Amino acid sequence: MRTRNPALNEKAFHIDDRSSAAGKMTINGTVNKTAILLILVAVVAVYSWGKAFSVENPAQLYPWMIGCAIGGLVVALITIFKKTAAPFTAPLYAVVEGGFLGILSAFYEMSFPGIVFQAILLTFGVLFALLAAYRSGLIKVTENFKLGVVAATGGIFLVYLASMVMSFFGTSIPLIHESGWVGIGFSLFVVVIASLNLVLDFDFIENGAEAGAPKYMEWFAAFGLLVTLIWLYIELLRLLSKLRSR
Repeated sequence: MRTRNPALNEKAFHIDDRSSAAGKMTINGTVNKTAILLILVAVVAVYSWGKAFSVENPAQLYPWMIGCAIGGLVVALITIFKKTAAPFTAPLYAVVEGGFLGILSAFYEMSFPGIVFQAILLTFGVLFALLAAYRSGLIKVTENFKLGVVAATGGIFLVYLASMVMSFFGTSIPLIHESGWVGIGFSLFVVVIASLNLVLDFDFIENGAEAGAPKYMEWFAAFGLLVTLIWLYIELLRLLSKLRSR
């Protein structure tokens, strides 16, 4: 089984302690862990959001936002390469990302009042809609489906990587970051692909439970799902900001 999310891939189940006395991975257990991580993100995000609106110069929080982004990346890499640490690193990742999202969301809200509430509603709306479609069998995770989503996600990653490298030289890929129809179309495409990655994550979690993965994999799977949700939320913020800019 393949999935775009680097945290959720078929190698994650290639472990030797499936018969551990600690228990087995379950779907309900993963749902509970995901809820805990989302609560941690929300609590810290609300705090950092409040700080952004309380300081005289919100720009002074940029270093904190960048620091949280870098810290989140480091913790994510540790979690991916040492899955047994997920019960500790996944909550830490949620806390750090909460700080990043709170400040980022505040900056968007200052420019486009009401945009954060819209993005949150859309994120969870997409999550539950796709979960219902997956559970009902309306969306089937075939190998071709997986390959298509993985290929599209890889292409998006390369575009973002190229854009980041170009920014170091004072330039960027034209049109896609602007509020014109090309930019809106690109953001809409990215939102669709991020949404479809949720389906791959659901499939991973279900297969993990069926495979009898160790209990700590619940935290690992919840972490992977959180990574996708954060990506989707940020992309929705970008799309809505482009639409509002028009």
